[in-house]
Amino acid sequence: MPIVELHAFLVRLPLRRPVQHASFGRESSENIVLACRLDDGTTGYGEGVPRSYVTGETPEGALAQFAATNWAQSLAGHDPTGWPDVISLCDRIAPRVEHDDPRGIGANSLRAAVELSILDAFGQRFGEPVSAITPHVAEAAMLAANHEQVRYSAAITAEGAWRERMSAIKIRLYGFTHCKVKVGIPAADDAARLRRIRRIVGPAMDLRVDANEGWPAEQAGARIRELEPVRLSCVEQPVRHAEVAALAEIRRQVSVPIMLDESLAGPIDAEAAIAGGTCNLFNLRLSKCGGFLACLRLAARAQQAGLGFQLGCHPGESGILSAAGRHWAASVAGIRYLEGSYDRHLVREPLTEQDLTFGYGGLASSLLKPGWGVTMDCAALKRVSLAAQSICLR
Repeated sequence: MPIVELHAFLVRLPLRRPVQHASFGRESSENIVLACRLDDGTTGYGEGVPRSYVTGETPEGALAQFAATNWAQSLAGHDPTGWPDVISLCDRIAPRVEHDDPRGIGANSLRAAVELSILDAFGQRFGEPVSAITPHVAEAAMLAANHEQVRYSAAITAEGAWRERMSAIKIRLYGFTHCKVKVGIPAADDAARLRRIRRIVGPAMDLRVDANEGWPAEQAGARIRELEPVRLSCVEQPVRHAEVAALAEIRRQVSVPIMLDESLAGPIDAEAAIAGGTCNLFNLRLSKCGGFLACLRLAARAQQAGLGFQLGCHPGESGILSAAGRHWAASVAGIRYLEGSYDRHLVREPLTEQDLTFGYGGLASSLLKPGWGVTMDCAALKRVSLAAQSICLR
């Protein structure tokens, strides 16, 4: 059996500054890091970011799921010799879920962490970057691309007026072309905030907002119309998931495209969104949606339905997910927006020896070395680990 051991770490990554939005605020991020060791000693790494307000998962719960899953039963009997075999192996990943899970998303962050660790390990074994897998995913082969460079968006979180001004100035001076602003915080005057930010970033900036479920459905249409004069390119998740069906009517009331995030975490959500006409775009995230392959398939489904998609991120991702997102973005055509690689700007312990922070204008080069093309900082991983579990598959 080529996979001989899986090792899961529950880690807490301190952030350089607090991150606040309508659903939550945090000063650190508790993530799941997976190490997959092959029979030749090759070790790949993956990461998941459990968020209770997104998929219902918790970091402690993900670690418990890892311990309760029969991984030998899921992964035994496979000795991949190429990417199609790895895809078949990854499609067998099935963490145990002990509660009702009608949306099929109750183990997405753990599933993503395990899958990403396997992709990294076999990419190293094959001597190829993980981005090379994309053309082999049958459902998404039409999206396969080979970008030498990708461009990330900037973001402005819910901050005080002075900090927002400083962030907007930095974003303009740093040459970004896309910027997302967090809105929907109670008592905040979002229209005034957006007018102020628009004046600073200039008329050419592609400006969009993310409400993080912050508006009641009966108010969302009016809230969006208040912001339309600022010339937004998109409004992300304006209402709670429980009210997502209301977006079909809200879309008819506004001129700004609607993107789903908290309401788009798997294939069941995607089909409901397409059938219900609730959005124009999907926000895909590797951890939220269950991994690299799941996001490829969701992107392909969006394209088939005439919808757009972006690759997003969770605040607090380490260099592992930054690298994985880079490979995904570099191998996929038609991405509307790209988020992530905030490493040096946000995370105190990025967990990789390489600095994957984007450069001027949000530009970043593709990663060409085998696997994720990064080296784990094992000392940093030890410093931030809160708990661990090991499972031997031999």
